[in-house]
Amino acid sequence: MKIIIAGAGKVGYSVAQMLEAEGHDLTVIERDAETVSRLSNELDVVCVEGSATNPETLREAGAAEAELLIAATELDEVNMICGIAARKLGTPQIVARIRDPEYLHQTEFLRDALGIDFIVNPEYECAREISRILRFPSAVRVDTFSKGSAEIMEYRVGAGSRLDGAALKTLPSTYGAKVLVGVVERGGDAIIPNGDFVLKTGDLLSVTGSSGELRRFFMALGQYRRPVKNVMILGGGRIAVYLTRLLHESGIEAVIVEENRARCEALCDLVPYARIIHGDGTVREVLTEEGLERSDAFVALTGDDENNIITSMYAKRVDVPKIVTKVNREHLADILLSYGIDSYVTPKKLIAQQLTGYVRALNNSRGSSMETMHRLADGKVEALEFKVKDGARIIGVPLKDLKLKPNVLISAVIHDNKTLIPGGATVVESGDHAVVVAKAGLYRDLDEIVEGRA
Repeated sequence: MKIIIAGAGKVGYSVAQMLEAEGHDLTVIERDAETVSRLSNELDVVCVEGSATNPETLREAGAAEAELLIAATELDEVNMICGIAARKLGTPQIVARIRDPEYLHQTEFLRDALGIDFIVNPEYECAREISRILRFPSAVRVDTFSKGSAEIMEYRVGAGSRLDGAALKTLPSTYGAKVLVGVVERGGDAIIPNGDFVLKTGDLLSVTGSSGELRRFFMALGQYRRPVKNVMILGGGRIAVYLTRLLHESGIEAVIVEENRARCEALCDLVPYARIIHGDGTVREVLTEEGLERSDAFVALTGDDENNIITSMYAKRVDVPKIVTKVNREHLADILLSYGIDSYVTPKKLIAQQLTGYVRALNNSRGSSMETMHRLADGKVEALEFKVKDGARIIGVPLKDLKLKPNVLISAVIHDNKTLIPGGATVVESGDHAVVVAKAGLYRDLDEIVEGRA
């Protein structure tokens, strides 16, 4: 697919990197000459130096022939104008990065009035990811499918865990919960296991099931943590605003510690139900005085990775039960992991993943039914949600009789909004949703996972 990306900042670069790996024909528009030079040297993309709102620049980038434009500059208004101009020049599909909270509930207007097909908001997606983790603090990460009907939760097997030495096929009878381990990350390798696979301490598991069954599993395992009731948030940026609103809807109290006084005053209007603290959150006494040690969770959201990591380490030291850390430079996450802090978020990565799934669905719109894509095990594995359409090869065939390609697993089937953990006798019907776990980058259509019928 021929795609134009306007803006090569953190989000634009990450999207370009991921879509390049998918084999797309990419052109990037960027006005900063130094960034253009770096991008040309690091990625196999065509670079056009100039303004994304200039019709001549868009023409030079090939807007008349492009199938999709992704407007990912730092400014919402620039992205909107870029999208309008590209549409006028002939680009049929427009994606725009729009971050301002004021626009969050105007998506239908933006689509209808401005011709924007898909809106991405890294800060909002990051807040949603964090809110899911806080809703189920036993997990390292939580991904949802079919509007929450099914979930995949990442969980690390700790020292002394009852899972150490357990074969996967024994889990349903031992713990009485209908869940399935679809991926095991061990020593840097991502494994899609069978029932004979034996778990070890340190394994990072991706466990699929309904919310209720996952809760039952962790309770039986003795690893279920009580729901979060109060959260301390370090940093009062857009993510903090979105997150506080989501937490408020769930009845969770939030305290925001922000160093900038003017921002504190703005936060009082944006999230009046939160407690706003003006202070330097990197100072231990500030966190202590405001009740860090009594908090159920700590979320570090400043724009400085180092500050986020250091304060998270301190929160770990004073035994805060759940810690979530934002890092923009993913390699720094290794520091968190070495201190036993598993839950971290990277906004640019979330959006790149979201857009890759969107592009795959567009690229196969005639026959594909892919609706959701999540990358697991540090991007080595994908969990893909497909809506099963008439004529799909898996319809009406018991799963035990399907010959799936190597390293492919159907980890869940959603039928009438109910999540089924499939067995050999399970039969998929038209209209169901199937969650498929497979090695990253291999599949775009449900029929592609089948080699043939047994």
